Amino acid sequence: MAQNLMLLACLEEDDDLLLLASVDDEKDSSVYQKLEIDELSNDQFRNLFRFQREDMNSLCEALDFPSKIVCPNRTVCSGTEGLSILIRRLAYPNRLQDLSHIFGRSTAELSYIFNTVLNFIDTRHGHRIERLNHPWLSHAKLDEMATAISNCGAPLSNCWGFIDGTVRPICRPQSYQQLVFNGHKRVHGLKFQCITTPDGMIAHLFGPIEGRRHDAGMLRESDVEHQLQQYMTKANNDVYSLYGDPAYPLSPYLIPPFRGGVISANQMRFNKRMSAVRVCVEWTFSKILNLFAFLDYKKNQKLYLQPVGKYYRVASILTNCHTILYGSETGTFFGIDPPSLQEYLA
Repeated sequence: MAQNLMLLACLEEDDDLLLLASVDDEKDSSVYQKLEIDELSNDQFRNLFRFQREDMNSLCEALDFPSKIVCPNRTVCSGTEGLSILIRRLAYPNRLQDLSHIFGRSTAELSYIFNTVLNFIDTRHGHRIERLNHPWLSHAKLDEMATAISNCGAPLSNCWGFIDGTVRPICRPQSYQQLVFNGHKRVHGLKFQCITTPDGMIAHLFGPIEGRRHDAGMLRESDVEHQLQQYMTKANNDVYSLYGDPAYPLSPYLIPPFRGGVISANQMRFNKRMSAVRVCVEWTFSKILNLFAFLDYKKNQKLYLQPVGKYYRVASILTNCHTILYGSETGTFFGIDPPSLQEYLA
C-alpha cells in the first residue's frame, strides 16, 4: 500500500490511477481476459476504434509512430497498440478498467500508454493545427476553396474558410472556478478557436484558454491575424479572407456579418447567404465530439488532474486524419476533397 501511495504522488496526468490507492498490490495484467481484436468484424472494429482495420497501420506510419513505444515506467507496447488504446479511450467515456478487458493490460499500464501516446502526438504534430503555412494550404488550394464556397451561394469570392470559437464544458474545479466559468453558456469550460476549411479540415486550432474569455480576445492572443497577413496575400496584393460571426472585428482578412438593428435588404441577404455556408464550422465541432465522445463527458474532464486541453488538441488532429481517409459532411456539401494523409502529415 505504501508503494502505491508513493506512485500516486508522482502521477499528475490521469486521475484514474487513484484507483490504485484502493488495492494493496497492483494486479498482474495476465488476470485480464483480452478481447480477440482480430476476430472482430470490420464494422465492429471501426465502431470501437473509429478507423478501419486496414488503415490503422498506415495511420501509425503517417503519424511517424515508432515500432515500439516505451513509457516512463518502462511499459512497452507496439505503435499500433498504443494508438488503439488512445483512440478507444477517447472514443467513449470508458473507465480504464473497461479497457483492461479489451487490451489485457492493467489500469496502470493503460494510463501510462495513453498519456505517452497523447504526448507524442501533441508534441510531434501539434504544429499542424497551430500554423497556416502548410503545403496543403497553397494559394492554388486556397483558390479552389474560395471557388467551392462561392459556388455554394456565398457572395464573397475570396473566402477560403470560417472561424469560430467553442466552449468545452469541464467539471467544476475546486480552485479559481470563476476563471473558467462562461457566463453565456452558463458552464465551467475551456475555449478553443477553430478555422474550418470547405474540405472539412481543421486548418488552425487555438486553445485552450479560460472559458470566461470573449472570442475577440481569443483572436488577439491566437496570432491568427498576423499569420493571415503573412500567408494569405496574393501576388497582386489581393487577399484571402475568413468569415466569422459578429464577435469578430472587420479587417481585410476577416469578414463578419453586417451588424446593427437596422440594415439594408442587401446586407440582410448577404448575412443570410454567408450564414448558410458558415454553419459548416459547427459540423466540425460536432464531428470531433461524435468521434471522441469522451471529450463530451464533462464529469471526467478535470482541470487540475488531467491534460484536458491536450485531449481536444489531439482529438482534432485525429479528426483531420479521419476526414482525409473517409471524408466529411462539410467536404460533401462543398464538393471538395481534403489533402492526402501524406500531404497533411508531410
